Amino acid sequence: MKLTQIAVIVVSGLLLSCTSTVSGKAQATSETVKTVAAKPQPQNVAPALPAPAAVTKGSFEQYAAALKQEALQKGYSNALVNDVFASLTHYQSAVVADKKQPEFTETLDTYLPKRISKQRISLARKYYKEHQQELETIGQKYGVQPRFIVALWGLESSFGKFMGNYSVPSALATMAYDGRREAFFKSEFFLALDILQQGHVNLADMKGSWAGAMGQSQFMPSAFMSYAQDGDGDGHINIWQSRTDAFASIANYLKTRGWDNSQTWGREVKVPKNFDFSYVIPKGSKDRTQWLQWWAKSERSLAAWQTLGVRTIEGKALPKRDIKAALVMPDDEHGRVYLAYSNYQTLMHWNRSYYFVTSVGYLADLIVAED
Repeated sequence: MKLTQIAVIVVSGLLLSCTSTVSGKAQATSETVKTVAAKPQPQNVAPALPAPAAVTKGSFEQYAAALKQEALQKGYSNALVNDVFASLTHYQSAVVADKKQPEFTETLDTYLPKRISKQRISLARKYYKEHQQELETIGQKYGVQPRFIVALWGLESSFGKFMGNYSVPSALATMAYDGRREAFFKSEFFLALDILQQGHVNLADMKGSWAGAMGQSQFMPSAFMSYAQDGDGDGHINIWQSRTDAFASIANYLKTRGWDNSQTWGREVKVPKNFDFSYVIPKGSKDRTQWLQWWAKSERSLAAWQTLGVRTIEGKALPKRDIKAALVMPDDEHGRVYLAYSNYQTLMHWNRSYYFVTSVGYLADLIVAED
């Protein structure tokens, strides 16, 4: 889980979309800019040549037919191709969801209560205890604290209960046909065919979100191919029906992206009056590379933050540990302030959203917190 792409559509308008798709979750904003009427030509000047006619993409059925030929040329079996393409459906609801404008501005104070409800906290603690032996085994193997596995499992799919009801191949074909990120979604579509051809899941069970995020971990097909694990050792990776596979896949993702199980994710802190906010990581990075550059400028030791007047949320001195942290303010100068440790970077690779990462950290902390 969020690459930024600008798609320019001549004549019909301009569509801007910023999408975070580390785990397939997409947050998009769009606006249509009206075309400007042509100005009258001055006298004695030859009129401009007419613009080329707009290229029409054709129907979804025509697009799917071309996609089918491409799949056959890539060497997928006839049986698989016939099954998949006979089932392809155009999901207009997915297109609407991708382009939907947010209706209000979210803040952590409005976001966190919705994402980390009392019921979700209770369920997270319940499942953490029920599956503790399994979680400890996986946590030790991959070097990831089990509470973070449960937090991601809970936030991504409500502990495996809500994985999405869209056929993943149909959702990906729909998004490719929509055209704003055609290359990305076509690539994900063919990776979904790879997963089916390898026999990890049946087509009927390959369900996910409108953007194609799949299973209990809500992996895009590319994330599945890179990080998914056969946790239960049955020879298949089934993040839809095998909880153990989902746990192992989440843990492997975190481990592969640099998780350090000797640290937590971060902590909420206080800054002094007249604090120099240039120390804070700016918002609005164009991509992960730029965000990491900003992180490097902000990062310093806890001792250095202590000298700058940063304190725990209770107003106490920061821990005397030889670790570094960057300063994050999801809601700018009047919102909450966090010292973010290296594991924060890993969670931002999963989903480049301060709100999402904060919700994962809070839920993970609450799972093991004493009432």
